[in-house]
Amino acid sequence: MFRPTLLRLPIALTLLRAALGPVVIVLAMVWPNRAAFGACLVAALVSDYFDGVIARRLGIATPNLRRLDSVADSVFYVSALFAAWYLHAELILAYKAGLFILIALEIGRYVFDYWKFGKEASYHMWSSKFWGLALFFGFFSVLALGEGGWPVALAIFAGVMADLEGLSISLLLRSWKNDVPTVFHAWQLRRSGA
Repeated sequence: MFRPTLLRLPIALTLLRAALGPVVIVLAMVWPNRAAFGACLVAALVSDYFDGVIARRLGIATPNLRRLDSVADSVFYVSALFAAWYLHAELILAYKAGLFILIALEIGRYVFDYWKFGKEASYHMWSSKFWGLALFFGFFSVLALGEGGWPVALAIFAGVMADLEGLSISLLLRSWKNDVPTVFHAWQLRRSGA
């Protein structure tokens, strides 16, 4: 009885992160409380870490679960971006050039991946993991502290670097693969004919 419940924990953590996205939007529009934003961001970060760790330990880290994890990340952080814009547009506009490049790369990657593979990429690159951590600090700075600064700039820079690496991986791979940690790994897959 304990094992089936444990097997559902990774998906529950992933769905929690996706559900926190709308919560952040409602908080921004109805009750913009910095402590509540901080709690949502910490819960999203913890769930993002442990859903993968638990799934790998249980041997259930399937490609579909990994794709769901990527979707949950996107839902949460797009919601956080909306909340940051809604509450602190002037702060966000200070980074408009970098954000424009980042958003263009994100859209470009999704379009290219759907064109080439028929679905979104789910590489879980090391650079994406760093970006996720940088996003946490960037959004924590804006939503929980009400300020910008280096955490926001770092989050944008890390996102641009991760998107460039992801696009490079998509260009190198001949067929869709999940869990490709770096462009070097993609190059090895291409050379091996995988």
